Amino acid sequence: MNFGSSNPLANIPTVVKNLLIINVLMLLATYAAGNSGIDLGNILGLHHWSSELFRPHQMITYMFMHGGFQHLLFNMFALWMFGRVLEQVWGPKRFLIYYMITGIGAGLIQLIVTEIRLISLRDALSPEALEYAVVHGLELMNGANGPANFINNEDFVETILMMNTTTVGASGAVFGILLAFGMLFPNTQLMLLIPPIPIKAKYFVIFYGLFELYAGLSNNPADNVAHFAHLGGMLFGYILIKMWKKNSNTFY
Repeated sequence: MNFGSSNPLANIPTVVKNLLIINVLMLLATYAAGNSGIDLGNILGLHHWSSELFRPHQMITYMFMHGGFQHLLFNMFALWMFGRVLEQVWGPKRFLIYYMITGIGAGLIQLIVTEIRLISLRDALSPEALEYAVVHGLELMNGANGPANFINNEDFVETILMMNTTTVGASGAVFGILLAFGMLFPNTQLMLLIPPIPIKAKYFVIFYGLFELYAGLSNNPADNVAHFAHLGGMLFGYILIKMWKKNSNTFY
């Protein structure tokens, strides 16, 4: 490696470098399109399949969209820190396959969990309220007024939110990367920022996974984080690594 290069991207492996560039460009495109009245989040972000905005391509495109600079920065920092190591170990082809599968898997798990929650919510609504939520839910999300007996019903409000909220971000694939790093390098010491203490990678991954499970099951309506998408990325990553390990004499 040429550590003396003046190009900050020179020592980043090819796939990670291109993923970083694409994600940054997509955020800039989102801002530019927004200034022109175009909501790229609605077009490329992942909607539940019951939403009129759902399109199959969103299973892929959602992972290249972000809700803002801070969201992008966190994901890209983790991708750079851990992804470059994995790409050097696996090679670009296997790393890209892993990244895409964990990202798609994260989106799939998020859709399934949303559907499970919607089943119970639908059962709690009258047929009239459910039909109104399906037909006019997106309008209500955009600020339109609805019948007071519907919009004052917590189950009705949660139903339209679940059906029409957009999922964006590379977090699912990033959590898959965190899991892979913890499995490949379990005893590597990582330094936490808060609190500033060292922790082995395997314990960091376990702790983070348990936290995401707790946060997801808590179902806090004020929490705007797709915790089960994160767990989905880890789940698909674990399955994929186990498959590769089973079909190879080495771990990777």
